[in-house]
Amino acid sequence: MKRFAGLWAAVLLIIAACTAQPTFDPTMMSTPVSDLPISMVGDGPQISETTPVPVEVIDAADAEYMLLANVYERATVSIVNIEATVIAHEGALTDISHGSGFVFDNQGHIITNAHVVRNAEDIFVTFNNGYVTEATLVGTDSYSDLAVVKVDVDSERLQPLVLADSDDVRVGQRAIAIGNPFGLNSSMSAGIVSGLGRTLDSAALVDADAVAYFNNPSIIQTDTPINPGNSGGPLLDSHGDVIGVTTAIRTESGVFQGVGFAVPSNTVQRVVPELISDGTVNYSWLGINVASEQDGLGMAAVAEQLDLPVEEGVLIMGVTEDSPADAAGLQGGNHRVDIRGNELCAGGDIVVAIDDTYVNNMDALLNYMVVHTAPGDTINLRIIRDGQTFDVPVTLSDRPASVIPFQECD
Repeated sequence: MKRFAGLWAAVLLIIAACTAQPTFDPTMMSTPVSDLPISMVGDGPQISETTPVPVEVIDAADAEYMLLANVYERATVSIVNIEATVIAHEGALTDISHGSGFVFDNQGHIITNAHVVRNAEDIFVTFNNGYVTEATLVGTDSYSDLAVVKVDVDSERLQPLVLADSDDVRVGQRAIAIGNPFGLNSSMSAGIVSGLGRTLDSAALVDADAVAYFNNPSIIQTDTPINPGNSGGPLLDSHGDVIGVTTAIRTESGVFQGVGFAVPSNTVQRVVPELISDGTVNYSWLGINVASEQDGLGMAAVAEQLDLPVEEGVLIMGVTEDSPADAAGLQGGNHRVDIRGNELCAGGDIVVAIDDTYVNNMDALLNYMVVHTAPGDTINLRIIRDGQTFDVPVTLSDRPASVIPFQECD
């Protein structure tokens, strides 16, 4: 029994030693934590018990970035940097204009902005792999701010981008820009389409001394960052198809402030083939004057005060003498009305459709004419006049080279 008693005593001594609290040692207060025994610091090295997020969750979270990376990798081989030696004015020193562009076809045609290559003596195109070649100017169009240049290179360097149907573009959809902002080649930025149906003055895209007579309609607005050097590059959708050509920004600082603009792809499809074949573009002309929606004088804004039968359409304020509209008998306003401090010539015809295509404002009418008509075509305008609705055939002519006054409001 004494033997077993001694054994129990030893066991109890071991248990007591293992459970005893460490004795406080004042000398250890000045000892760095890194020098303390592990037993004095904590329970020893910790091994995380957190498991990785499932792969399918990571893939779902990264899906957008995978999409953007894929669009970039497929599209960037078709996007180029454009450098043009430009003579600004007679006798002035030459300047260098920088912009972007993209391959349009397998014949070497490249799309860019007119303001990038206008008055260019020499044009050089740099592909995304660094290959540089000289280009020739095929044609420019100031109204749309589109231009075409041509390079003579091996066909394997030419991978055209696909043009989407810009009529299908919706506010809120993804908008991706790839170009060369500030000379940084093949840079991508992404955002959304933030507005549709904007209008840009064509002269604003030409030079500061010009006077705008005609507008560039159906412009796409985007919050996708666009900066100097992006001009002429593509605005892409999630499929990597071109929905527009980046052309301008609205800014007070000279750099992007959240509002950028792109010429819609349907305008590109209308303008570019004509630039390639003729070097210039002929636009059809109607010859009417309407109130500006930007001044708060759109149809919906004035319909109640003017007792109009509809809230959407195009209210004709004036008709240009000897214009197609004048020859067809369209009528402008006949009396002046003050609407919130703005003068409007009321009483004119209201256009609600063109060739059975409904139009809700002047931008829609202009866009239809730009994309679907040419000088010499005869269109049918559905008109509301004095409460009656009827169709009026109008034979369109070429846009005049200079502005022609509208008939005065009585």
